[in-house]
Amino acid sequence: MDSAFVIEKFILVAVIFGISLVIAMYSTYAERKVAAYLQDRLGPDRAGPFGILQPLADGVKMFMKEEIIPTSSNRFLFIAGPGLALLCACIGTAVIPWGSPVLIAGKTIPLQVSDINVGVLYIFGVVSLGVYGVMIGGWASNNKYSLLSAIRAASQNISYEIAMGLSIIALLLMTNTLSLKEIVDQQHGWRWNVLYQPLGFLIFMVCSFAETNRAPFDLPECETELIGGYHTEYSSMKLGFYLFAEYINMFVSSAVMAALYWGGYNYPGMDSMAVWLGPTWAPLFGTAVFFAKICVFIFFFMWVRWTIPRFRYDQLMNLGWKGLIPLAIANIIITGVVIAIIEKF
Repeated sequence: MDSAFVIEKFILVAVIFGISLVIAMYSTYAERKVAAYLQDRLGPDRAGPFGILQPLADGVKMFMKEEIIPTSSNRFLFIAGPGLALLCACIGTAVIPWGSPVLIAGKTIPLQVSDINVGVLYIFGVVSLGVYGVMIGGWASNNKYSLLSAIRAASQNISYEIAMGLSIIALLLMTNTLSLKEIVDQQHGWRWNVLYQPLGFLIFMVCSFAETNRAPFDLPECETELIGGYHTEYSSMKLGFYLFAEYINMFVSSAVMAALYWGGYNYPGMDSMAVWLGPTWAPLFGTAVFFAKICVFIFFFMWVRWTIPRFRYDQLMNLGWKGLIPLAIANIIITGVVIAIIEKF
């Protein structure tokens, strides 16, 4: 294997991993500021100018706190749970196309770690594995509240993954591919899939809230019923891993929604911009547009969390099984009929 190829991919993986961690770290700061704005407060403003060093202070605190492992817990699984949650959150970034190929020093470098032809299935597989970190941590804690939280997380994940998968089927009927890169390239300029699949996008977005355990779907962490949920017994950086995993999942979910439905790195007038900026800066500008879309989705996640109250568990299940799944099936039927009519005439 070409050593230059290995170095290129290693650098790309390191950059994406670093960006994911930085975004997750400063999402905690943004969450506090957004919550403060919506509640007419100031939020963090002590650590550094405007409180921008607050995430670093929190990280130091997490590392310095005493680490406690319950004597009655399964020690190996108790330690493995947070690591698995964080790992599954991070590896989802491997198939996301962050931009069109960029020309650097006469060499064209794709801004995607791996362009596999089943990228959508890979994302769903990674999302499915992520709940194991929650389940293992909740069960290994040997705490009834943590165990109930793990059970809730598993049932919630199963319920909303079905609707999410069905919502994607309608999109795949249109695009005829499972490659995220091809799906993004088909949305060149202003031909974004959300214009043709608004209902599919709405279902996918609601399921993304449930998959990431974000309010109003944060039943696995419901402090009014389960103290702190699956991470009740966790302290120090093990708790930090679970919190980081949630924010990285939010980042990856936002990136996937932007790529599948909102054009990814495509934007109106991108051909004119490519002529003006050239083959090096134009793709980087597209990447900046992609991250701007991701930031909008992250803000929306936070806005909803601090606006809408938490569902009851029966409401959560009813919405998934009786609401979203029938809607997703109806969307598949409508999409299939419309495509058949267009191809016929």
